Amino acid sequence: MSLAIGEDERRTAHQLVRDTLRQAILTGQISGGERLVQAELAQQMRVSTTPVREALRDLAAEGLIRLDAHRGAIVHSPSQSELEEIYRLRQLLEPEIMERAIAHITDEQLEEATRILQRADQEEDPTTWIDLNRQFHRLFTRATHSTRLAAIVESLQDSATLYILVALTRGTRSTDEANAQHWQLLEAVRARDVQAARKVMLAHIHQTVDAQPDLPER
Repeated sequence: MSLAIGEDERRTAHQLVRDTLRQAILTGQISGGERLVQAELAQQMRVSTTPVREALRDLAAEGLIRLDAHRGAIVHSPSQSELEEIYRLRQLLEPEIMERAIAHITDEQLEEATRILQRADQEEDPTTWIDLNRQFHRLFTRATHSTRLAAIVESLQDSATLYILVALTRGTRSTDEANAQHWQLLEAVRARDVQAARKVMLAHIHQTVDAQPDLPER
């Protein structure tokens, strides 16, 4: 495996390493199950181990790798069975998230959701868009006033990040389509329309599943 990071004064070494590794994983240059060694990556990319360690933590949060106490960082292998399990649970829990959020969400949170979607409409980079997507959905989980439910759903959303990135990278899911659904969801929440919010959320989840390319079983 040969990795080279491009020069970009606007990004830190940490960001450059993270973006380089992310792209290599999503394009298949780094295969699922492959072990990533901090010292080796630092040498290849001509950086210290600190930005590599920070980058690996970010990628673990996105679900692209898993950090093993004994083996280090292992590239995650997406599978059809995992996809179905994650989204089956999201279908059960996220409509409930929307109903509880509508009962408690504030005007300030609605304004923040609007600002996030305005930025998402202009964003062309999939990985930056993913972060905005996470911020948008987090507003609703945090508005539920249910710490345990929010933690469970946010964990599922983090696990889904890999599958969303794969769909965006391979062109089977578009940010324009997702953005349109996000606006519909925000409109339903603003109108305090529980049934509409639940319906839009289910459709949003279903379309992400339907957009997945063929994945191996595990």
